[in-house]
Amino acid sequence: MLQQASVTGFVRTLLIILLIYYGIKILSRLFAPLLLKYIAKKAEQKFGDQFGQFQQKPQEQQEKKEGEVTIDKIPNAKSSNKDVGEYVDYEEID
Repeated sequence: MLQQASVTGFVRTLLIILLIYYGIKILSRLFAPLLLKYIAKKAEQKFGDQFGQFQQKPQEQQEKKEGEVTIDKIPNAKSSNKDVGEYVDYEEID
């Protein structure tokens, strides 16, 4: 037995699909700005927290007297390899 779709059923399904499509489109226009503001606010807080950690360091430096020198990190001493070879002085010949 073969079943056929009725025209009213097809039009009804088509209208439901269009209604859902335009409903989502309208709701996204209403709620997208609110969602973006929320996301931007959260990102601002996150960056502010990270920046606040770095902000504390210069405040400690402001407590130091002017002209006072401090070394926070000692650089690694580079060891030169003496077994590389010898330096040869050369002259250019014309």
